[in-house]
Amino acid sequence: MITFGLISEGTTDQIILEDILSGYFGEDEVNVNNLQPKTSKDKLGNWKINTDKFGNWLNVLNYCESDSFRKAFQSNDYIIIQIDTDVSEEQGYNISKLDENGNLLSPEELIVKVQEKLINLIGHEFYTKYSEKIIFAISVHSIECWLLPLYYQDQRKSAIVNCSSKLAQEVNKKEKFYLDSKNKDSNVYGKISYKYTKRKTLLKYYPENPSFKIFIEELQSKNISSN
Repeated sequence: MITFGLISEGTTDQIILEDILSGYFGEDEVNVNNLQPKTSKDKLGNWKINTDKFGNWLNVLNYCESDSFRKAFQSNDYIIIQIDTDVSEEQGYNISKLDENGNLLSPEELIVKVQEKLINLIGHEFYTKYSEKIIFAISVHSIECWLLPLYYQDQRKSAIVNCSSKLAQEVNKKEKFYLDSKNKDSNVYGKISYKYTKRKTLLKYYPENPSFKIFIEELQSKNISSN
């Protein structure tokens, strides 16, 4: 069994990532530790949140330069760092979506810049030592974009803006449950992302969204084995 430590903005991000990992490796092959924010399930399988440790992008950045990050490698085979890019230009994040000529960065270019920032926070020496154990999950511009291929067959499956509203629009048409795009319900997100626990579904749809594709390709590049 492979143990992954997850550092992410919030609980719904962790749920989506855990289902993706289960689809990629097999549900019985993956053990996930939610490092940031700290979350767990109750006896009924519903998600519980430790509100003192609840996440956002700033907490992700702070965690990457903390002692907790360094100690996490003692009990996890791999560490996944997830962060959205929707607010990358805010103070503290400080990554422009434009290049030096004022042109919009491609998802690939933006991801490189975010990775560079995270590596600087981790420290180049430590990152060099553990780079094979660190996996970046940079979602452009939100991880909801990774769920769009489950519901769209047209160009919107590759969208990178307004993904929460696009997702809610189709989910609320096609499903028996309701997705509120402004108030995230962890258990509702779990019902959506659970579709990715089926490997066939995951492999069919991940190439449709640019940053989702990059994340899966990084997983592939690690040649991770459960044996």
